[in-house]
Amino acid sequence: MTTSYYNHSKASTDSESIQEARSHLWPTYAPPDSPVFSHGKGTELYAEDGQVYLDFISGIAVTNLGHCHPELVKVVQEQAEKLWHLSNISRIPQAETLSKKLCDASFADAVFFSNSGAEAVEAGIKAIRGYHAKKNQKYKNRIIGFRGSFHGRTLGTIAAAGNPAHCQNFVPTDTGFDQAEWGNLSQLEDAITEKTAGILIEPIQGEGGIRPVEQEFLTALRELCNRNDLLLMFDEVQCGMGRSGYLFAHQKYNIQPDILASAKGLGGGFPVGACLATREVSDAMSIGTHGSTFGGNPLAMAVANKVLDIVLAEDFLPSVIEKSEKFKRLLDSLCARYPTVVANVYGEGLMLGVECVLPNTEILSLLRDGNLLVGKAGGNMIRLLPPLTVSEEEIDRAVLIMEECFKKASDGEQHLQESLSTANSQFHSAENGGSQK
Repeated sequence: MTTSYYNHSKASTDSESIQEARSHLWPTYAPPDSPVFSHGKGTELYAEDGQVYLDFISGIAVTNLGHCHPELVKVVQEQAEKLWHLSNISRIPQAETLSKKLCDASFADAVFFSNSGAEAVEAGIKAIRGYHAKKNQKYKNRIIGFRGSFHGRTLGTIAAAGNPAHCQNFVPTDTGFDQAEWGNLSQLEDAITEKTAGILIEPIQGEGGIRPVEQEFLTALRELCNRNDLLLMFDEVQCGMGRSGYLFAHQKYNIQPDILASAKGLGGGFPVGACLATREVSDAMSIGTHGSTFGGNPLAMAVANKVLDIVLAEDFLPSVIEKSEKFKRLLDSLCARYPTVVANVYGEGLMLGVECVLPNTEILSLLRDGNLLVGKAGGNMIRLLPPLTVSEEEIDRAVLIMEECFKKASDGEQHLQESLSTANSQFHSAENGGSQK
């Protein structure tokens, strides 16, 4: 199928009918009126109007293996015909298998399964406090997060990140969290008190801007936790599951946490979350201290087992790094050629952010009109999270779309600057002429 990369005609939309169709949904989201997608395959999404889009946001780092991966489809179909749900009042062998695989491939000794990233982070927050309570240190209950972070939308996770826009109206009291500036070690040290129980950080920030943590800072963080009897927790909900080119992003730094939250790509599109921990931490969470009705259900576990098998295959993660290096080079070249539109490239693996000079919302809209779907992030960035299975040819296609859109934006910016320059010249000429009379 041949797809126009730019300036194609779009199907008209009836705003009133769209408003009516969405009238029974909470108004917490504001998606564009179009496109509306009917199905997907690999890195492509197909809209109802017949247009084909390259998906370089992957449901915000969820469909790591692309849409309708044949092995995942097969697993879902097979498991759906056997057993969907039991709850954890029964043994779930698929969960036992997946927990061992995750522990064998990481620092962890035990896993708690949930349905989402926010739930996985919540489990970790409870584990931090539960660990100190078991040691008769209930006074150690405060947790330090970092400004610009994002850990989910539950009351606990928005309090941990401390974003005023997210907390306003919902977190009226102090809930036991403190925040330090990202990368500011001295400020972090000042925030530690005798009540501090742990530190929570994303090895690569997502919503706040695609910012990988510095090796020196992470090393200092681990040492700081060791000295002060604090637990170190990594939120790898977005940057984990191969997104960075490593199974978990922190593995590049050779720094081990005590707790880690995973989700998104772990299910390849099926809702599943996991909180990984050391034995010392997990043993503090005794029977009845935490639970989940749907967490670890047979259907989710079957899918996640297959996802992990694919990601841990011998050549998979090296291919992510190889494709990432090519993508970065091409993006750096675009930044050099269109400096009035985009400035710099950040990130690791296939979790990349392009800092924009123009508003990132304008760039995102231009790219969507060009049949390329990306996201936005803090720091005026567009966020690029293609499936880890993306081909080099699809990366080339995406860069071609970006170049055409950046050129259009650059030409428009140049035309605007020329118009402003002409207007200023005319103004000064009139002003000078008036002063001579």
